[in-house]
Amino acid sequence: MSHPLVPQILELAAPIAQELGLEAVGAIFQTNKRPPVLRVDIRNCQTDTSLKDCELMSRALEEALDRAELLPEAYILEVSSPGISRQLSSDREFISFKGFAITVHTTEPYQGQIAWQGNLIKRDQEAVHLNQKGKAIKIPLDLIARVQLDQET
Repeated sequence: MSHPLVPQILELAAPIAQELGLEAVGAIFQTNKRPPVLRVDIRNCQTDTSLKDCELMSRALEEALDRAELLPEAYILEVSSPGISRQLSSDREFISFKGFAITVHTTEPYQGQIAWQGNLIKRDQEAVHLNQKGKAIKIPLDLIARVQLDQET
């Protein structure tokens, strides 16, 4: 379960990222650590995400977070690229990674399986569609726990 401030943090981060030619793709606020750690994942929309991208976003976001006073105490801000082995969630990600190898994890067995591997065809309003060695598989959205890019992609 994500921290209740994460949506507000992402709402603040999105326009900053866009201004820098980046996309804020996720955030995790780990309040079980002292000081708490806020990690914001970004992606460069044009090329590989660089250390410079992370540095620019970190400086701009830290300033904005301090001005907004969203976080009541001292925290550590980490800005990073989520890398290739991450979950897909937004429409843009499902479009961007069409054809890539994915694993779909279900909340309960679907046709006897809880993990499905194949190449992403698409996600629509009803299902995630993948190609499994030439066979089209349609996994209903309401059964999906997560969709993840495979490591070897």
